[in-house]
Amino acid sequence: MNKITKFFLAVLVFSLLASCNKNEGKGGTGTLQGFVKLVHHPDDDYTLTPDTMVAAKTDVFIIYGDDPYFGDDVETGPDGMYQFEYLNPGDYTVYAYSTLPSGERVAESKTIALTRGAVAQVPTIYIHDGKAYGTSIVKGRVWASYYHNGSWRGEGWAYEHRVYIRKVGEELPFDNTRVGPDGYFGFQKLQPGEYEVYTVTESTNEVPDFLFQTIKVGEPGQIYELEERFEVIINV
Repeated sequence: MNKITKFFLAVLVFSLLASCNKNEGKGGTGTLQGFVKLVHHPDDDYTLTPDTMVAAKTDVFIIYGDDPYFGDDVETGPDGMYQFEYLNPGDYTVYAYSTLPSGERVAESKTIALTRGAVAQVPTIYIHDGKAYGTSIVKGRVWASYYHNGSWRGEGWAYEHRVYIRKVGEELPFDNTRVGPDGYFGFQKLQPGEYEVYTVTESTNEVPDFLFQTIKVGEPGQIYELEERFEVIINV
């Protein structure tokens, strides 16, 4: 057998062996399993404290290798657990969807390598929902000096005083709120951007004026506090 013949036989054997190696997907003996947890971001929670629970009856998808589309999907059980069975060795991406307040869905994914016959545990996937998800809070405080007919009557936190918020560059406010008994106020569900927060003050002769503060909201899920408190005059 000459060298050329041996070379072509080697190429043929290599091709046959390669054809026996299956890519990622069904047909193997491996298993991927994991859990999905739901992080709920409730409205009217000015601490931005989410509530985490198991994500039961949630669709979970799997992508085989570099495929552009998912290859299979399953539903989590009552404990949030899912499982993909009979998989070949390779790299897999597992994902589930978070839901923004707008209704838009965002994929939350984990990628893991699977060896032949193994049972691989996928890191927990956290999905999010709730009206406050993906937004931030701006908070501040208002201090009041009280006058009557030009005479000072005392000072304290400006309970029930109204505060407004608008986007920088816009004329009209898109929201307003009243100050609480401790002087604090807050605007929630804010998208990243630059905002003007303002309120009305009076002079001792009862002439109204506006006080403004500008604040930039960057990353979502944060509490941004104004650098200074508002100090207003209120005629009673």
